[in-house]
Amino acid sequence: MEFPQLEYLRRRRCDSAASVPQFCNSPTMIVMVGLPARGKTYISKKLTRYLNWIGVPTKMFNVGQYRREAVKIYKNFEFFKPDNEEAMKIRKACATAALKDVAAYFSKEQGQVAVFDATNTTRERRAIILSYAKERGYKVFFVESICDDPEIIAENIKQVKFGSPDYVDRDIDEALEDFSRRIECYRASYMPMDDEEDRKLSYIKIFDVGSRYLVNRVQDHIQSRIVYYLMNIHVTPRSIYLSRHGESELNLLGRIGGDSGLSPRGQKYANALATFIRGQNIRELKVWTSHMKRTIQTAEALGVQYEQWKALNEIDAGVCEELTYEEIQENFPEEFALRDQDKYRYRYPKGESYEDLVHRLEPVIMELERQENVLVVCHQAIFRCLLAYFLDKPADELPYLRCPLHTVLKLTPVAYGCKVESFFLNIEAVNTHRERPVNVDINRNPEEALLTVPEHV
Repeated sequence: MEFPQLEYLRRRRCDSAASVPQFCNSPTMIVMVGLPARGKTYISKKLTRYLNWIGVPTKMFNVGQYRREAVKIYKNFEFFKPDNEEAMKIRKACATAALKDVAAYFSKEQGQVAVFDATNTTRERRAIILSYAKERGYKVFFVESICDDPEIIAENIKQVKFGSPDYVDRDIDEALEDFSRRIECYRASYMPMDDEEDRKLSYIKIFDVGSRYLVNRVQDHIQSRIVYYLMNIHVTPRSIYLSRHGESELNLLGRIGGDSGLSPRGQKYANALATFIRGQNIRELKVWTSHMKRTIQTAEALGVQYEQWKALNEIDAGVCEELTYEEIQENFPEEFALRDQDKYRYRYPKGESYEDLVHRLEPVIMELERQENVLVVCHQAIFRCLLAYFLDKPADELPYLRCPLHTVLKLTPVAYGCKVESFFLNIEAVNTHRERPVNVDINRNPEEALLTVPEHV
């Protein structure tokens, strides 16, 4: 049996793969610098999450975790005293092990960026890392977090260290005292990045959680993106509310895309959302919508000012706009099969892919990082992309995240992640979620990709 559309299918797959951005030619090590309780691990985790979200394979290597695996039971701050020779040998061995794992990540897993999360407070330790990287052709970018505000430091200790494996079942006051003395052990040998001596190195200094920045010798595009991101994040306590629009007229018909208004149940949801938001007593809430009727009509029920973002518009389905999945299957069988093979990178003819959405939404993410309390009224594909960023979901999971209608998610950033609360507002709606299909390897048996039609929800 002949399948003339298979060549088209293969060609579209190649075109899609070629569209994946290559941000850097040689691997990059991001090396953290700073005393304990300066937010280095917080920055490392956020930066790793951001780079992976925009398509740059990134992995974090926390040297403290290596130390915990080497020394199962932490006693007290004396382990970190500069004259503790036995402990110093263990710490150096842990740093060396982490560096070897970085090299393995770059060579075996084809990673592009490694975040080396440690204090790296001495010029000697930074020189060792630089030498190791230079021998292997890696670029190095230092991120130094400097903070002298006692209130910020105390809050960092409370937020992070009381949940640390080092202080399990330890008295809070005892843990605070011990960790404060650990900081002093590092302070004795701490040599910050020097504007004159380190002028040939690439680095950013972050002062007092973003009150001031100093940037030196940005080498390439990836480092530029890192600087831009780090200059936008903050640690102010806040919450982000995500909601899809109320059920639309096209939702009722099972048709994708379009620009229809709300159904009667969708209008009920808009009113219920207004009641819910008022009950949250949110200080200085900002409301964002797309340019599409269904999000605007949902936000209007709130009775407050809202800002429209074209970047929040639903994914453009191109020639498939306003079709049902059954119609797409019948009229565009090769597109139907191709999308099920790689939903993240698949681009609708004359339309967009989820990968395109991520790049479109990057300015939205940057502004969300800068703002305090925000309600985003958006669409299913947009919701998935935003949620994947905050919950650190990989690209292959992103297009299948469940984001039902008439449900609000409250995201509250915490020390090393994001607390998620879900609120269904008791207004029924159609189910627009499609389950992940059974994967078919079209390189091994391409005919099967077109003949096997998965069930859709």
